[in-house]
Amino acid sequence: MSHQTKIDQFVDVATMLADTARSVVRPWFRRGVDVDSKKDASPVTIADRSAERVMRAILAERLPEHGVFGEEFGQEKAQADYQWLLDPVDGTRAFVTGRPLFGTLIALFYQGEPLLGVLDQPVLQERWVGVKGRATEFSSMLGGKAGTRQDVTLDRAEMSCTSPEMLELAPHDNWKILKQQARRMTWGGDCYAYGLLALGQIDLIAECDMNPWDWGALVPIVQGTGGVMTAWDGSPLRMDGDRTVLAAGSASLHREAVRILGAGR
Repeated sequence: MSHQTKIDQFVDVATMLADTARSVVRPWFRRGVDVDSKKDASPVTIADRSAERVMRAILAERLPEHGVFGEEFGQEKAQADYQWLLDPVDGTRAFVTGRPLFGTLIALFYQGEPLLGVLDQPVLQERWVGVKGRATEFSSMLGGKAGTRQDVTLDRAEMSCTSPEMLELAPHDNWKILKQQARRMTWGGDCYAYGLLALGQIDLIAECDMNPWDWGALVPIVQGTGGVMTAWDGSPLRMDGDRTVLAAGSASLHREAVRILGAGR
């Protein structure tokens, strides 16, 4: 089997996983949940676990030699070159408060590097599919076209982060300088914000306390639309990295952000 054929097979499997997760997660949306706690019987937990179980079953059938890591049920075949990272509901706070800004994240790593990523929004029925070295594909009934804004300077950049609480865990406070110099800061969005960056709606995202299953699927999606996604210091994202993530719509904007985040450390 050629490399191209193998990648196409992986994309087919990832699409099947996303379709399945969408059908499992969507019925639990706005079913009522205690916002202050994620109890074992809550819809978000049922959605997480049910979707992950079904996705694992598909992978066991279609790609039994691959490893799998899911937030709910841990890791299998940790030594395999190919590793699937599954996060059925990324954005718990959005899910439990009835906002369709959460997403299902499906990533395939090869020898520790992101190879393929899917971001699916089950309620809005929007999907981004990214493959290393290819242009990102996007589908939505709401419209929009995959592609970042390439001509945006920092003073005109729309910046985003999931929450101020996340940045309390930042390795330093230079993000505040970046925020001050950007045109505007919008809070919230979780993984969906990266999808909006890939559509040219957002230009810059700086976050920390990020796990590989939080960013793995998003790297090929952002890169496949002309963006750049690294750690805050500009180095490639690694499973054992410092948990910072910086995404920018263009290489020039990314360089400016890295310069600011690295100043005075």
